[in-house]
Amino acid sequence: MRFPFDWLLLNKWLWITVLGCSAVLVGPLFIIYLMLILPGTLKTVAVFGIIIGGGIASGYKDWILARRQEEKPFPEGPQA
Repeated sequence: MRFPFDWLLLNKWLWITVLGCSAVLVGPLFIIYLMLILPGTLKTVAVFGIIIGGGIASGYKDWILARRQEEKPFPEGPQA
């Protein structure tokens, strides 16, 4: 029994997955390369920008999780 490779290669989700994984792998390397070719003062600004951006993203994630926890109804437990 032959596996239909033509169906696999024409599947759009395969290419979405391949391009997404490639972007996740190549994107940070490209950003680091761009940071390395910047002049000295702009390197410092870029590093602090990444640190501040990471802090904002993690704070937003924690805020979203806390808001979901507040909206979740309490489970019905045994009455004391």
